Amino acid sequence: MRIICFIALFLTVSLSTNAQINRLKVFEPDSTENGFKVVRIKDVKLKYLPRAAKLTDPRAVLNRVKPVKRYYKRFVPTSFWNKVNQFGLNINEVSFVNWNAGGDNSVSALASFNFSRNYKFRYLNWNNEVQLRYGLNAQEGRKLRKTDDQLRLSTTISFRKDTITSWYYSVKANFNTQFSNGFKYPDRENPISRFMSPGYLFVGIGTSYIPTNDKFNLYISPATMKSTFVMDETLSNQGAFGVDEGENVFLELGFLITNTWEKEIVKNVLMSHRINLYTDYIRSFGNIDVDWEMNFNLKVNEFINANIGTHVIFDDDIKFDEVVADDGTVVDPGISRIQFKQLLGVGILYTF
Repeated sequence: MRIICFIALFLTVSLSTNAQINRLKVFEPDSTENGFKVVRIKDVKLKYLPRAAKLTDPRAVLNRVKPVKRYYKRFVPTSFWNKVNQFGLNINEVSFVNWNAGGDNSVSALASFNFSRNYKFRYLNWNNEVQLRYGLNAQEGRKLRKTDDQLRLSTTISFRKDTITSWYYSVKANFNTQFSNGFKYPDRENPISRFMSPGYLFVGIGTSYIPTNDKFNLYISPATMKSTFVMDETLSNQGAFGVDEGENVFLELGFLITNTWEKEIVKNVLMSHRINLYTDYIRSFGNIDVDWEMNFNLKVNEFINANIGTHVIFDDDIKFDEVVADDGTVVDPGISRIQFKQLLGVGILYTF
């Protein structure tokens, strides 16, 4: 009987303890006549969630627990387009203050835009490119002069018979001209070139060699039509750039080879090369027109780079040292010469 009473008393004390588990005992003295201390019990809320707290514990507070957020990624289909947008700005400046050796203050700026949209999937390869360049030079004591001017558009559609070969059947079109008037300084009254004077359009069919993992493109066309446009009346009447006097368009049919190549030759030094070789079948076969550009981009950081470049042009239709009589007749049409341009600049290059 004593054992049963002991068990009943133990269960009663345990249940009472579990019911009061969320309370804390606080002893506050209370003076009485007999000098006893009264024990009072206050309810105290749990201020934080202990680590490894059991969720079944009634003291557990879940208001600090953040719900798990599940994000679903939207399916993005694979794109076979590769795009490049680049803006470059090179600035060179020289300034003198009380400089005993002499010199003139000057500043030069060259802006360039390069845009390309290339599509490649299995048998089809379509390359599109736009290149824009314009440069100016301001020097103390003389007017603003143009140092560079280029507008170049290019598109090539290529098709191959299987996915193994690197040879394509291609159709290619190139267009080149300039933005503003060109002068033979210091003469500013008589332009020697204008927008669409000249303008060159190449359209042809041929074959292209395009390796899979290299930025290399070789195009060979046995049938390319070259159109030379001189839309300015004064230049047209002079027979400039190979057109007949008074005519605005001159057509040629010939053989064209084009090669472009980009390669990082050492770390942070990118070499880019482009060359066009053209010869006319009818008028002067074997006399090759050359348009060759070579550039080296030296990357300093993400935005700053240095650029070293050369540009060589030889066109048999562009004559120099022409001799004209007083009555306007051409005594000596002049000779063709190699045209050479070299540039060196430091600036920013932003790709977006």
